[in-house]
Amino acid sequence: MSERRSSQQRRGPGAGGPHGMRAVEKPKDFKNSIKRLLRVLRPWRGRLLLAAGLSAGSAVLGIFGPRVTGQATTAIFEGLVAQVRGLGGIDFTRVGEILLLLLGLYLSSALLSFLMHRLVAGVTADVSRSLRDDIGRKIHRVGVGYYEKTSVGDILSRITNDVDAVSQNISNIFTQLISGLFTLVGVLVMMLLISPLLAMLVVLVVPLSMALAGLIFSRSQKYFKAQQELLGELTGQVEESYAGHLVVQAFNKEQDTLNAFERTNQQLYQSAWRSQFFTGLMHPIMSFVSNLGYLLVVVFGAAQAAMGRIAVGDILAFIQYVRNFMQPLMQFSQTTGAIQTMAAAAERVFAFLDLEEEEEPAQAPPLPRVEGRVCFEGVRFGYDPDKVIIHDFSLCVLPGQTCAIVGETGSGKTTLVKLLMRFYEPQAGRITLDGQDLAQYTREQARGAFGMVLQDTWLFSGTIMDNIRYGRPDATDEEVMEAARLAHADHFILTQPGGYQMQVNEEADNLSAGQKQLLTIARAVLADKPVLILDEATSNVDTLTEHRIQRAMGFLMQGRTSFVIAHRLSTIRGADVILVMHEGGIAQMGSHEQLMAQGGRYRELYESQFEQA
Repeated sequence: MSERRSSQQRRGPGAGGPHGMRAVEKPKDFKNSIKRLLRVLRPWRGRLLLAAGLSAGSAVLGIFGPRVTGQATTAIFEGLVAQVRGLGGIDFTRVGEILLLLLGLYLSSALLSFLMHRLVAGVTADVSRSLRDDIGRKIHRVGVGYYEKTSVGDILSRITNDVDAVSQNISNIFTQLISGLFTLVGVLVMMLLISPLLAMLVVLVVPLSMALAGLIFSRSQKYFKAQQELLGELTGQVEESYAGHLVVQAFNKEQDTLNAFERTNQQLYQSAWRSQFFTGLMHPIMSFVSNLGYLLVVVFGAAQAAMGRIAVGDILAFIQYVRNFMQPLMQFSQTTGAIQTMAAAAERVFAFLDLEEEEEPAQAPPLPRVEGRVCFEGVRFGYDPDKVIIHDFSLCVLPGQTCAIVGETGSGKTTLVKLLMRFYEPQAGRITLDGQDLAQYTREQARGAFGMVLQDTWLFSGTIMDNIRYGRPDATDEEVMEAARLAHADHFILTQPGGYQMQVNEEADNLSAGQKQLLTIARAVLADKPVLILDEATSNVDTLTEHRIQRAMGFLMQGRTSFVIAHRLSTIRGADVILVMHEGGIAQMGSHEQLMAQGGRYRELYESQFEQA
């Protein structure tokens, strides 16, 4: 039907073109994404503060290690000098005490680091679960229009790839930044205590490294954003190809599908390569800065030692501190890549969470017992507000009547059903149920009055029994079986391995199209709603089964208001009123006999089907 969007359209404006590298743009809300992530982490502030304290303790204990090692080196060096001069020897007792102290420091530091990582791992797992819970709840509050222009794979990528990128990088960034920050400050203090001159020489090279890191950071962020977007698009293509693999093979489109996949994959490769290239630049740059610091320490430290202003062990300790000072800076440079990936992923997650939700009335009255009088009063609607497809549509269907809706493809038949089910809201006019505006009720209340069978069948992974019971979870097994008998599904169910306990697989392709449709009809029978909507409910069954279903539907529709969309006009001859839709309006309305007598569009449609037959 024309109202349904094609898979290409569902990709939306983010889909890449067929040629070349897709255009990438800088993230719109990098700072806001980071701020929102910090707000997301608020419930775990206590655990994160404890982890920060453990990290600080681990860093502080580790900082004393080089100084203690220097003391042991100095003790051994002075003992050797004394031994050469015949004034004594190495004090192994003192050296042993120093080494035991060193062992204790490193073991304590390792234990605190382990506890810190354990806490952070728990927090990141909780954050990941929380974000997925938020997305899961959001999915059911976003209007149908979003899903008709967005690929399933892109949404799946947000809930899997993007959330994983956020949570994993939170762990990496927190552990590296917190421990690195305390290490940096502590090492600087120790270096100042050993030699302020050498410490200042080392500090002088830091601005150079920070300037280079900032330059690279500003240039690379757009590629990280493109990488996450293209990953979502690639996931969508894979999902689409997998779901439609039979159609792809039937039309010999394997190579075209593969070419489209390779184009997107190449674009992903380009953005990933560039982002990793910029991130990879940080390591050699920071290595250069680190070596520059070593050079300054060696030259000036040797001069200081020659003048007797610094002990040999302190020089060795200072060199180790230089390494410890540069290591956090190198980690910070590597962390920039993680921050950019996290920010790009978070931006996509928050963009989904910020989508406009379907509005619900603040105080909805309880839905009274439904009689089934449905009226469209001056309804106007268009998927694009500038392109109206339903024009000033008015109609009343009385309780118990069957209203058949026919017309060419694109005339607005399915759109009427979507408005009735409040998948979309009219831009003008209103729809009433028993004289009450449907908009005053919640969507859950409104949809609770309707049973629906679509042309596109949907079954989930589970037993046949569970799939039929979906519309009424409290139904007994006997009621489920009775509904299946009324829908003429009982016979084929009993021929399946396991009968009603047969497992329907994820794609439901272990059942034929007709069998799946029979199950959805049985589901509607079991739901037992006062108003029925049947959108080409018998389109996928053979003629004999269709007649059986028509008899079952006749019984089902007794006393119920029914809307039936049909292309085969022979199936709706007994309808109380038939609407002939044309370009979003009613071209003709009446019973089958009245419309045939009038001639016009309905008669042309009816006779053309029999001529084709």
